[in-house]
Amino acid sequence: MATHIQPEGLADKGIAGETEAPPVRSGERKFGSGIEIVLLALFMIVMLFPVIWMLETALKETKDIYAVPAKVFSFSPTLDHFKNVFGADSPVLKGFLNSVIVAGSSTVIATVLGVPAAWAYSRFTLKAKKDQLFFILSTRFMPPVVVVIPVFLMFRDLSLLDTRLGLILVYSAFNLPFTIWMMKGFIDEVPAEYEEASMLDGYSRFESFWRVTMPLLIPGIAATAVFALIFSWNEFVFSIFLITDPETRTAPSAIAGLIGGTTIDWGLVAASAMTFAVPVLVFAFLVRKHLVAGVTLGAVRR
Repeated sequence: MATHIQPEGLADKGIAGETEAPPVRSGERKFGSGIEIVLLALFMIVMLFPVIWMLETALKETKDIYAVPAKVFSFSPTLDHFKNVFGADSPVLKGFLNSVIVAGSSTVIATVLGVPAAWAYSRFTLKAKKDQLFFILSTRFMPPVVVVIPVFLMFRDLSLLDTRLGLILVYSAFNLPFTIWMMKGFIDEVPAEYEEASMLDGYSRFESFWRVTMPLLIPGIAATAVFALIFSWNEFVFSIFLITDPETRTAPSAIAGLIGGTTIDWGLVAASAMTFAVPVLVFAFLVRKHLVAGVTLGAVRR
């Protein structure tokens, strides 16, 4: 066994030849922590200011919104604007319902089609697989405004303009490449030996995927679905170009329609925007455990 010989005079300094780091003074540590807290507080204020402004505007009466000087704290809160959002003659209530149908349907379609496709790309040897994956990813390179005119012309010939089905197809097509790429990364982290072992027990190839691999992919599917839902929920370009009928337009274009004309009801705009953000936040909160597990899945490579 090799022996470790310390030079004389360094017996009290740990490993031979290693210099100890100078101790950090408690005063310097507190000063550094104080600067970090101040910077984080400023960053939080800057990031949350638009949300706080919208929430405060939504809770103000109309006369308080236009008051000069601005009433930051000295106003009586009211929920009239939120009631108007859900009123029978509300111009945005129909948009919220259409957004739920369009975003939910496109997310389900992209997930149902994308997970088996990602499994196939992960498990099987396909001809020109890398080129195919690059082509699939390249469809996400272009911004929606680049392809909206060809899509508009195709939808006009297919009579899909001003229909929820048209938006569902477009959002599903744009979410599918993202779903395939994200799910392929999750499936790559699940050892293929699990499926091979189950096939030795008599399962078919698809049964092995469904019974063995699929339960392990639930966090990844939840994370992928959240991002796909956020894209469909917030999408504005296609909804404004392909939908002009108030009965079928989604919430983003419906809220944008509130701004215009001679007068703008900023209280209704703010209340609509705050209400529009709630469903995605609730969905992300419900799947937060799967979301964190899915985002961190694959962080440690085998």
